[in-house]
Amino acid sequence: MRPEKHLTRSAPSSVQATTIASSLLTVSTPGRGFTDLTAEAAQFIKDVYAREGALTLFIRHTSASLTIQENADPSVLVDLTTALSRLAPENAGWTHDTEGPDDMPAHVKTMLTQTSLQVPVLNGKLALGTWQAIYLIEHRMRPHRREVVLQFIGSIH
Repeated sequence: MRPEKHLTRSAPSSVQATTIASSLLTVSTPGRGFTDLTAEAAQFIKDVYAREGALTLFIRHTSASLTIQENADPSVLVDLTTALSRLAPENAGWTHDTEGPDDMPAHVKTMLTQTSLQVPVLNGKLALGTWQAIYLIEHRMRPHRREVVLQFIGSIH
């Protein structure tokens, strides 16, 4: 006897994707840590009059990355920073250290996370969960100027 499945799915909806809108977001990071980009992404969606579609975010760097993570408890971000430091410590004997001891670990941390995210847009809003936010993760110790490409593909109103 098979167990009963407890799944539900809404009826599918479809729209014709007629718009591609792009923007370059420049972020000055204070150094290692998380920078919340959710408000900027939501404003971009509002500015392009998005209705239904997808927002893609792409960071144009190899020592910083993007993630969607919890926004309710700041200790989550502290623990994630600790975990990444344990996975790619500065004192691991890296051969690539041209820009300092945090350079190669930053590349490894970017490889372990993401350089691109896609978030559905439903009825003109980012379809993030209640406790989700979009973050840029700076993996270098010193401040940097980072560029994130925002691109909406979908229908507008």
